Amino acid sequence: MNQNMEYTSYKSIKYYSECAALVEGLGYKLVELKIVPAKTITKISAMVCAADVNTNMGVNDCAKVHRVLLPKLEELLGTEETSMELTSPGIEHNLKNAAEFSIFVGRNVRVWDKTLTDWVGGKILSADETSVTLQKDDGTQITESFENIAKAKFISASTSMGISKNCNF
Repeated sequence: MNQNMEYTSYKSIKYYSECAALVEGLGYKLVELKIVPAKTITKISAMVCAADVNTNMGVNDCAKVHRVLLPKLEELLGTEETSMELTSPGIEHNLKNAAEFSIFVGRNVRVWDKTLTDWVGGKILSADETSVTLQKDDGTQITESFENIAKAKFISASTSMGISKNCNF
């Protein structure tokens, strides 16, 4: 695995700040926002999670965000010719942007450390533009540089119970 976990600042994503403030006002967090203009329609893809990162979202939560977020994006884009897919992270969500670590502080994750060629797991304690600090099960802390992380994903207690409450709206 030669890839690195890339950090893309949320501030650099067009309309993210405006949309994140709106979503946070509803009690959720905006994890991802992609806007892709096509010939006749603008495709919007957004991912949101509960403010408490250990709480799963249901369809009603996604519907609530969708009803408020879509009109705001249409206003910002200056068009109603849109199609929006709104999702929430699943119980084994793969983190795509290293900036997500700061949104999911308190969540259990595992990261593939290229220097160890193995998974390292723990609860996210903090994250910045270059690294994430995890608390391992034994209580020790480890700071992983994003350049040493090839991939990362959630570890969930609900995985073992077979509970999945992510929404796709």
